[in-house]
Amino acid sequence: MKAFKYILLTSVFVFLSFITAMSLFAGVGEHNASDHWDYEGEGGPEHWGELKREYCKCKTGDMQSPIGISVTEKAKMDDIIFHYYPTPLKIINNGHTIQVNYDRGSSISIGHRRFELIQFHFHTPSEHIIHGKSYDMEAHLVHKGEHGELAVIAVLIEEGKENAFIKTLWSNIPKEVGKEHIVSDVRIYASQLLPKNTIGYYNYTGSLTTPPCSEIVNWFILKSPIEVSKAGLGKFTSIFKHDARPIQPVHGRVVKESK
Repeated sequence: MKAFKYILLTSVFVFLSFITAMSLFAGVGEHNASDHWDYEGEGGPEHWGELKREYCKCKTGDMQSPIGISVTEKAKMDDIIFHYYPTPLKIINNGHTIQVNYDRGSSISIGHRRFELIQFHFHTPSEHIIHGKSYDMEAHLVHKGEHGELAVIAVLIEEGKENAFIKTLWSNIPKEVGKEHIVSDVRIYASQLLPKNTIGYYNYTGSLTTPPCSEIVNWFILKSPIEVSKAGLGKFTSIFKHDARPIQPVHGRVVKESK
């Protein structure tokens, strides 16, 4: 009988641990298709902080993202070193964006800090506004540090020539919302989402741009944009007409600009 109780309690503990871990992972990954938040209406950004207790930072936080970048402090900062490797394409329409989940092993290094690439996803229009300019899209490459902190590389996207990498992604978008589509015969290389010049960037501390709006993000916004064709932009906006959070107050934060 004691053995049975022990097994039962152990099973409950393992189950609860699993649920907790899955909840944390959803927070790290930014998006959870089961959440009833949205970009308009009663579930829109102005109401995020009221939808769930866990979302309170969306309303009360003072280090929220995105922001408009206009005043910066020029500083000598470490280069971002990319250690990206090819991986099978794992793509999902999670109801809020198109997201690509990345296998373990790829990372970035900034000084002595290392962050592992978890996933990347897209917003339209750009969430950050640079010196008054809004771009057509913005990609976020989400990386996780050893203590749970996030480093997000933001890549600005503007209309221009065709982008073969993004075209490959768009051609494999699953029709079913919320289900990851694994394309084992298509290998992707996240470096193809980066501009040729990755040295210049803006840096500030902020938050996730979606619920729960956790203030655990070190933002690195690359100055050089990449291009995607008009058709490529249209493919995304035919699914998500608008999936960008409005600009948030800076609240005295310093935005550093690499020299």
